[in-house]
Amino acid sequence: MAQTMRHNNTTSLLASDGRPHPLQDTLVGVTLVLGAIAFVTAMFHHLHLLSSWAGLVGIATGAYGQFISATTRERFGLIIGLGASAIGFFLGMAHGGLFGGVVG
Repeated sequence: MAQTMRHNNTTSLLASDGRPHPLQDTLVGVTLVLGAIAFVTAMFHHLHLLSSWAGLVGIATGAYGQFISATTRERFGLIIGLGASAIGFFLGMAHGGLFGGVVG
């Protein structure tokens, strides 16, 4: 019955296994911020450079975060950030792309 009295001393908000995951937590935060930036700026046609680049970097950080994630909570945040980044990236590409429609 000793296990029923054990306290869950989680050191991180996103680490449900009780161990700290600073790299994974950082990637979750970066992916969520970039996803939010990409999603919001995709609603404005003239901000396509920001939305496409933020979306692309958010997709890359989210994919790497998924690769090294350790807990379900981290994966949940990464999927939300990846989805927002992908929507922002695709809309930014539709509005002008990564280089502003520059023709070589």
